[in-house]
Amino acid sequence: MDSIEENIKLILQGKDIEESQEFCDFTLEDQNEVTAAKGVAPSSPAKFTPVLKENVCYIVAAVLINEEGHVLMMQEAKRSCAGQWYLPAGRMEEGETIEEAARREVLEETGMETEITTLLMVESASGSWFRFVVTGNVIGGTLKTPANADQESLQAKWVEDFGELSLRGNDIYPLIQRAKQYWGRQEEPWHPSLLSITKPYNRLMIRLVIAIRKRVNNRVCILTSDKTATHLPVTEINPVRSVHSTLRKYMTEIFGSDLPPHRPQGVLSVELKTSSPVGSHDGMCMTILVPIRKALEDVPLIDKYSWIELSKALGEDLLARMGKNMIIPLNVIRVSTLIN
Repeated sequence: MDSIEENIKLILQGKDIEESQEFCDFTLEDQNEVTAAKGVAPSSPAKFTPVLKENVCYIVAAVLINEEGHVLMMQEAKRSCAGQWYLPAGRMEEGETIEEAARREVLEETGMETEITTLLMVESASGSWFRFVVTGNVIGGTLKTPANADQESLQAKWVEDFGELSLRGNDIYPLIQRAKQYWGRQEEPWHPSLLSITKPYNRLMIRLVIAIRKRVNNRVCILTSDKTATHLPVTEINPVRSVHSTLRKYMTEIFGSDLPPHRPQGVLSVELKTSSPVGSHDGMCMTILVPIRKALEDVPLIDKYSWIELSKALGEDLLARMGKNMIIPLNVIRVSTLIN
């Protein structure tokens, strides 16, 4: 009980928790067994080792806004989209954290030096493609001009009117809107600044904070797995299916086919550091908050899972994250919309 409470406190603070990577309650092998038992051929491998740029793709995109509300944009140099405009963005390289990759991309494509202050959004597609949207402050550098054009970009500028530009993709509009809302907040509460946790993984995983209220005393309870030492439930991500598909299959494993009403609220933490050399630990772990919209007394569990009641103060802290803008959104998108 004490260790679970302490881990929830650390997660809400955006800090690392001490939990073995061996805690994976629903592996790809387990998922395939469930699929095969229904007479359906499994679509994913029983074993999957994420390798950067080979079978897993991590993208960073930075939305930087100045005091006038203008957005830092760069003009593409790549042959496939030369002359079009986009946010500074690109693939993570070996040995990088999300923040290191974002700073590098901004410097290479715009000439500006940045301090990354928080994640704004996580986007995913097909279980093996993730885009981490960040924001921060420009702290130095010189804006790239056409005279400094190179293979990374042709130029960069602060943009007010996007109607003047030929954009590489309209997918950046929700990202820009999110950043402007974040920087424009005044008294309205928002989630605390959240940066990624530097921690290597050799699998793609999701840790769940499944929250529910107990009717008898209105206290918040958290689901735990008792398969080994008591811990928060963890599932391996199916690399060929959407994250939502993985989540639904795991929730069915926990609660049975009659799922209680629930909705993934968003991301509480991202643990990731790509490996150098590539391939040894290019996985990650996201912690996702999932509130249940029924009372605990009305939600049966399958074996090896149980509820732990949180202290009143911690339960209220967790409930506060369910308010508008109090958590990092997880946006699951179609493969056809991907831009690398």
